[in-house]
Amino acid sequence: MKHLFIVNPTAGGKDRTGEVREKVEKTFSGREGEVEIYVTKAPMDAPEKIKQEAASGGHIRVYACGGDGTFNECVFGAAKLDNVAVCPFPTGTGNDFCRMFGDEKDMYRDLDALVEGWEHPIDLIDCNGRYSANICSVGIDARIGTSVHKYSKLPLIGGATGYVVSLIVNVFKGITRKMRIRAEGFSAEGSHTLVCACNGRFYGGGFNPSLDARPDDGIMDIFVVDGVSLLHVAALIGKYASGRSDEAPKYIHHLKTDAIDIDFEEENVVNVDGETLFTDKVRMRLIPGALKLIVPKGMKFFDQ
Repeated sequence: MKHLFIVNPTAGGKDRTGEVREKVEKTFSGREGEVEIYVTKAPMDAPEKIKQEAASGGHIRVYACGGDGTFNECVFGAAKLDNVAVCPFPTGTGNDFCRMFGDEKDMYRDLDALVEGWEHPIDLIDCNGRYSANICSVGIDARIGTSVHKYSKLPLIGGATGYVVSLIVNVFKGITRKMRIRAEGFSAEGSHTLVCACNGRFYGGGFNPSLDARPDDGIMDIFVVDGVSLLHVAALIGKYASGRSDEAPKYIHHLKTDAIDIDFEEENVVNVDGETLFTDKVRMRLIPGALKLIVPKGMKFFDQ
């Protein structure tokens, strides 16, 4: 078995390659198995590396050392490969996928537990050919998340302030967009605030629309938020973000399905586990058991 550590040197704004190397050397002292630490050189470098290693036919365990973006790239490389298992080993700022595991989330920082862990098949969302292990969304939330990095880089603006500026700018540009939405048992056309498909539970650093979504249940929890005015958006988004959408059934529709199609009048941004796509047509399909997830030794989440 080969243990492949994919390190994103830009995750979290700090190169933690040295820290990862130190932890790996300590963990594998006296352990058997081939080990490689690979530092990515550019976006989407990780999937190519994983596919190259997988072509050897040997079993590979991939540890995504970074944030949600690094994990997403590793998922993209490992999807549908029987001889590859992957897990997050957080060193970045965003770790929304891990938050789904509640009190057990920090077990993904325990390298000994990961190395001694087991492998469990989870579902993936195929969003226009890009894979998501966590959450995909379109609408005001995706637009804010995409532009926040641009404002965070401006002088005197950073962190939470960048998010606030992005929120204000995007609200000023318009909360809703015209969408044509089709899913089993649901059809809608007109102005909508957002559509979110959940395989996991958290995104955007704190939004938790689904309290019980599971990545291994063969279904997506989908939330469709109708077009609303600025007066109502704060209250509705508050309910949506805290998993209380059932308190506003008139405006927030909760679907459980394995596919959804969304058409726009013009190109829009799509959030895929924090990464971005730009398109006027969104096709999301759930692929059961498409990824082998490394589960830390002692984790009980999947026993439930």
